[in-house]
Amino acid sequence: QVQLVESGGGLVQPGGSLRLSCAASGSIVRINAMGWFRQASENQRELVAGITGGGSTNYADSVKGRFTISRDNAKNTVYLQMNNLKPEDTAVYYCNAVVIIRTSVGYSTREYWGQGTQVTVSS
Repeated sequence: QVQLVESGGGLVQPGGSLRLSCAASGSIVRINAMGWFRQASENQRELVAGITGGGSTNYADSVKGRFTISRDNAKNTVYLQMNNLKPEDTAVYYCNAVVIIRTSVGYSTREYWGQGTQVTVSS
Protein backbone atom coordinates (compact mmCIF):
# COMPACT_ATOMS: atom_id res chain seq x y z
CA GLN A 1 0.00 0.00 0.00
CA VAL A 2 2.91 2.35 0.73
CA GLN A 3 6.35 2.14 -0.83
CA LEU A 4 9.52 3.90 0.28
CA VAL A 5 12.19 4.23 -2.40
CA GLU A 6 15.67 5.35 -1.39
CA SER A 7 18.43 6.77 -3.53
CA GLY A 8 21.76 8.51 -3.18
CA GLY A 9 24.02 5.92 -1.62
CA GLY A 10 27.45 5.06 -2.95
CA LEU A 11 31.18 5.09 -2.36
CA VAL A 12 32.81 8.23 -1.01
CA GLN A 13 36.20 9.11 0.45
CA PRO A 14 36.56 10.11 4.10
CA GLY A 15 35.60 13.75 4.53
CA GLY A 16 33.26 13.62 1.58
CA SER A 17 29.50 14.16 1.37
CA LEU A 18 26.45 12.28 0.20
CA ARG A 19 22.75 13.11 0.13
CA LEU A 20 20.21 10.36 0.59
CA SER A 21 16.61 10.71 -0.54
CA CYS A 22 13.55 8.64 0.29
CA ALA A 23 10.26 9.12 -1.52
CA ALA A 24 7.03 7.65 -0.20
CA SER A 25 4.16 6.73 -2.49
CA GLY A 26 0.87 4.87 -2.26
CA SER A 27 -2.32 5.23 -0.29
CA ILE A 28 -1.03 7.98 1.99
CA VAL A 29 -3.32 10.19 4.02
CA ARG A 30 -0.54 11.76 6.06
CA ILE A 31 3.04 10.95 7.01
CA ASN A 32 3.91 11.51 10.64
CA ALA A 33 7.49 10.81 11.69
CA MET A 34 10.18 9.93 9.17
CA GLY A 35 13.68 8.82 9.84
CA TRP A 36 16.90 7.19 8.74
CA PHE A 37 18.40 4.12 10.34
CA ARG A 38 21.58 2.26 9.51
CA GLN A 39 22.95 -1.22 9.95
CA ALA A 40 26.60 -2.09 9.63
CA SER A 41 27.59 -5.73 9.07
CA GLU A 42 26.18 -7.78 11.92
CA ASN A 43 25.42 -4.82 14.16
CA GLN A 44 21.93 -3.91 15.22
CA ARG A 45 20.00 -1.37 13.20
CA GLU A 46 20.37 2.03 14.83
CA LEU A 47 18.60 5.35 14.52
CA VAL A 48 20.65 7.96 12.68
CA ALA A 49 18.18 10.84 12.51
CA GLY A 50 14.46 11.45 12.81
CA ILE A 51 12.06 14.23 11.93
CA THR A 52 8.47 14.72 13.06
CA GLY A 53 5.58 15.97 10.98
CA GLY A 54 6.11 19.38 12.53
CA GLY A 55 9.78 19.45 11.63
CA SER A 56 11.40 18.66 14.99
CA THR A 57 14.59 16.68 14.56
CA ASN A 58 16.79 14.38 16.60
CA TYR A 59 20.15 12.81 15.84
CA ALA A 60 22.42 10.07 17.06
CA ASP A 61 25.34 11.56 18.98
CA SER A 62 27.77 10.09 16.46
CA VAL A 63 26.38 12.17 13.59
CA LYS A 64 25.46 15.45 15.31
CA GLY A 65 27.00 18.40 13.52
CA ARG A 66 27.71 16.34 10.40
CA PHE A 67 24.32 15.04 9.21
CA THR A 68 21.13 17.01 8.55
CA ILE A 69 17.68 15.51 8.09
CA SER A 70 14.94 17.40 6.28
CA ARG A 71 11.64 16.67 4.58
CA ASP A 72 9.45 17.98 1.79
CA ASN A 73 5.87 17.23 2.79
CA ALA A 74 4.51 18.17 -0.62
CA LYS A 75 6.68 15.46 -2.17
CA ASN A 76 6.38 12.96 0.70
CA THR A 77 10.17 12.86 0.70
CA VAL A 78 12.79 12.84 3.43
CA TYR A 79 16.45 13.68 2.91
CA LEU A 80 19.67 13.01 4.78
CA GLN A 81 22.58 15.30 4.01
CA MET A 82 25.76 13.64 5.22
CA ASN A 83 28.93 15.72 5.45
CA ASN A 84 32.42 14.96 6.72
CA LEU A 85 31.78 11.26 6.31
CA LYS A 86 33.93 8.81 8.25
CA PRO A 87 34.71 5.13 7.64
CA GLU A 88 32.56 4.24 10.65
CA ASP A 89 29.55 5.69 8.80
CA THR A 90 29.77 2.76 6.39
CA ALA A 91 26.47 0.86 6.54
CA VAL A 92 23.23 0.13 4.78
CA TYR A 93 20.93 3.08 5.37
CA TYR A 94 17.19 2.50 5.68
CA CYS A 95 14.38 4.99 5.41
CA ASN A 96 11.48 4.68 7.85
CA ALA A 97 8.08 6.34 7.90
CA VAL A 98 5.03 6.26 10.13
CA VAL A 99 2.11 6.69 7.79
CA ILE A 100 -1.62 7.14 8.17
CA ILE A 101 -3.35 5.20 5.41
CA ARG A 102 -6.95 4.78 4.38
CA THR A 103 -8.36 1.30 4.76
CA SER A 104 -11.69 -0.28 3.91
CA VAL A 105 -12.87 0.34 7.47
CA GLY A 106 -11.35 3.77 8.10
CA TYR A 107 -7.83 4.90 8.87
CA SER A 108 -4.80 3.06 10.20
CA THR A 109 -1.30 4.08 11.30
CA ARG A 110 1.46 1.81 10.03
CA GLU A 111 5.23 1.78 9.87
CA TYR A 112 7.09 1.22 6.62
CA TRP A 113 10.72 0.62 5.65
CA GLY A 114 12.67 1.22 2.49
CA GLN A 115 14.82 -1.42 0.86
CA GLY A 116 18.09 0.12 2.03
CA THR A 117 20.93 1.86 0.25
CA GLN A 118 24.61 1.13 0.76
CA VAL A 119 26.93 3.89 1.93
CA THR A 120 30.63 3.06 1.89
CA VAL A 121 33.25 5.50 3.18
CA SER A 122 36.71 4.42 2.17
CA SER A 123 39.89 5.75 0.62
